[in-house]
Amino acid sequence: MTEAPSFPHPPSRPTIRRLSGHVIDLIAAGEVIERPAAALKELVENAIDSGATRIVVALRAGGTDRIDVTDNGCGMSPVELELAVERHCTSKLQDDHLVQIRTLGFRGEALPSIGASARLSITSRTPESDTAWCIRVDGGVITPPQPASGPVGTRIVVTDLFFATPARRKFLKSARVESGHAESVMRRLALSAPHCAMRVLLDDKVLFDLPEQSPISRAASILETTPDTLIPLDEQRGAVRLSGFACGPARTRATGSGQFILVNNRPVTDPMLRTAIRVAYRPVIERGRFPVMALHLKVPLERLDVNVHPAKTELRFADEAEIRSLVIGGLGRALGHGSKGGGGIHASFAPRPSIVYPPRPPEPREAVTSLPLQTILPTASAPQTPQAASRQGFAETDPAFAPVARAPQQPEALDPAFPLGASIAQVFDTYILALAPDGDLILVDQHAAHERLTHERLREQYASGGTLRAQALLLPEVVDLPRREAEALMARAEDLAKLGIDLESFGPGSVILRSVPALLGAKDIQGLLKDVADELAGDPDLDAASTGSFAHHLDAILARMACHGSIRAGRRLKPEEMDALLREMERTPRANTCSHGRPTWLRLTRRELERLFGRVK
Repeated sequence: MTEAPSFPHPPSRPTIRRLSGHVIDLIAAGEVIERPAAALKELVENAIDSGATRIVVALRAGGTDRIDVTDNGCGMSPVELELAVERHCTSKLQDDHLVQIRTLGFRGEALPSIGASARLSITSRTPESDTAWCIRVDGGVITPPQPASGPVGTRIVVTDLFFATPARRKFLKSARVESGHAESVMRRLALSAPHCAMRVLLDDKVLFDLPEQSPISRAASILETTPDTLIPLDEQRGAVRLSGFACGPARTRATGSGQFILVNNRPVTDPMLRTAIRVAYRPVIERGRFPVMALHLKVPLERLDVNVHPAKTELRFADEAEIRSLVIGGLGRALGHGSKGGGGIHASFAPRPSIVYPPRPPEPREAVTSLPLQTILPTASAPQTPQAASRQGFAETDPAFAPVARAPQQPEALDPAFPLGASIAQVFDTYILALAPDGDLILVDQHAAHERLTHERLREQYASGGTLRAQALLLPEVVDLPRREAEALMARAEDLAKLGIDLESFGPGSVILRSVPALLGAKDIQGLLKDVADELAGDPDLDAASTGSFAHHLDAILARMACHGSIRAGRRLKPEEMDALLREMERTPRANTCSHGRPTWLRLTRRELERLFGRVK
């Protein structure tokens, strides 16, 4: 006979009690100050809000041992110092509504939270005061303000972070990791305030020291590039404006750490905005790579909720679809300038070359043909003319150089409307050498360039048709899915039908698949359908054609078709064929990279040539 299981006696009925103010502060500190970088962010945001034009930050052990922030802002009086270390006291809100929030901080939680878990010292002086005042908070214990020496502005020193909450301190990462988080915070804040000079020291080493700068100079400094490599953005849709600067598709990173997003000057890490960026760059960069940019969204205050999380890095938009569409469209149009404007990848010796996109030039004139390159570029080269034969030049000694039957041209004689200039030679029957109107040398990979042109033409054909031809399955397939994902698919059944995917509901959690896109075929169509369902369930506003799963499969097919349908490396081209390729590149979106993300052309400036020959350093 088995024994009956024994159960513990029920505990005595718990009673509700009011928490002490110190415990409340510790709880708040856990939400607001989860690591040194979070404390640093709050302190520097306060400094920016105070009207400072110079901020100096010094950290030790990534901020775990010491955070020192000094600004030349408006300062605080002794009475304001006492209020500043009390919870929910702030100068940022002038009414009881959380709508018209124009400052970075507004909750009044940062300083009390830091003081509850660390040793906090604040020394501040207003322009009207003859002396500074200092207040101290050690683990929640406040020492009243006392006179001190100090210039106009505020200096805040935080030491022994989390000494009052040892459990939190135990879970901090190494000093190197915490320093990385602190650096990321400071770069984002520096980008948000180009009018403010910022100096950051890490263990007595200067991390960066930026003067007051223009927005483009500050963006270039933070993105670690030069202003001429940045693509400017300025898009307006109603009352919402998207501005900023982006790097071309040749400059990417393995993570999203190079993406800086500001909303009303507030640095944010909003997942919806990151998704929109990924969708915009998907056609021009390799899968798994991340673009580099500094974007700024200006949204009417009443259409934005910043009071979502204590860290204030997540937002809610009144119309997410509008914001998403603006970001995707704005970035797409900026990247779609192609080779217009004389940009390109400079053949410098930096570890990562960058694409330059100057302003868009006028449309090509009537004299330039707009026929498809299959028509412009025949399969066989015409015989050389006597004039060309008499100008063999390098070709007599090196067959890698193909002569061009054209009188030599000076850069100033070239048409500035055609920034890729005129072809002057073909190297190794693979690369086109051209002279730009500004005198720079242009090198074009003929196969990579034509591959992108063909890819864009195929994509345009698909976009103009609106639908993909469907291929009916001989035996319809039943696909089992989680109920939520199956419902998400059926909610987009009409969109999916335009893509060649014909579905019917088959009870809860299942669908019947009757046709697939003819371009894709039936290979692993169930895997594709499940991936699309997962994305649609995660973002109900997403259009089926915009899901990464479908777009990746379709684009891979178009890229393969473009690769096989393009002129090959090793084929000799005539001068008019090379010039036609240059003209087509100038008016084709995304012509700076091929379908695989590699550059299609390089620019070699006079200074870079002189550096090669040792004329300049």
